Amino acid sequence: MSDPETVRHRALRTALRSAEYTLALVGGVCLIAYGGACARASLTQQRESAAFDEALRARQARLQQQIESEAPNRSEWSPARVAAYEASLDKPVRAIGRLEIPDVDLSVMVLEGTDASTLDRAVGHIPGTARPGEPGNLAIAGHRDGYFRGLRHVQTGDAISLTTLEGVAHYRVDKIEVVKPGRTDVLAPSASATLTLVTCYPFYHIGDAPSRYIVHARQVAFEPWSLDGNDVAAR
Repeated sequence: MSDPETVRHRALRTALRSAEYTLALVGGVCLIAYGGACARASLTQQRESAAFDEALRARQARLQQQIESEAPNRSEWSPARVAAYEASLDKPVRAIGRLEIPDVDLSVMVLEGTDASTLDRAVGHIPGTARPGEPGNLAIAGHRDGYFRGLRHVQTGDAISLTTLEGVAHYRVDKIEVVKPGRTDVLAPSASATLTLVTCYPFYHIGDAPSRYIVHARQVAFEPWSLDGNDVAAR
């Protein structure tokens, strides 16, 4: 018979092996879940970007056709071409724009709303703030560990662009600040066209972040889509 000490050692080794297997299994499940979440977010970005570009092409086509006629003559079009044209006019697009900050290599589709599922897949327009193309303060929120991770490298003077179905708004960063979550005045309306980007802070904080990182920018130009027939998708 084995002595009690040997039995205890064997039991301990068995327990440790069981714990190792359990931890390895949990780790594997977490990696799979994380990979799935990343894949879903990437697919959303690709789908929304493609849909947005298609809408831009459709809008440019409509503008070009308005030069020749308010209602284009489709009598010589094939049925397939007519169907494709009409479908392009009605195609639903959930994204309201594409936000780009070249200096920090950020390009992301903007969806409406700021619920968790939206911010896991994109950045979101904050309801109640100005919409693209309107005067006032347009605010966009994003996760600090998601698409707005690059905001930590933004500096005053950096250029920001927001491409919409109406044109491209160009902004310049003029202020960066860290505030408490209760500082809702950062979303207050403004007399001029401004852009406010909001994310949590500190960027590497574990758990609920205690502060908010705010990037303020002012609009310096707006370029509506022209009627010269240029393909906007080639930007």
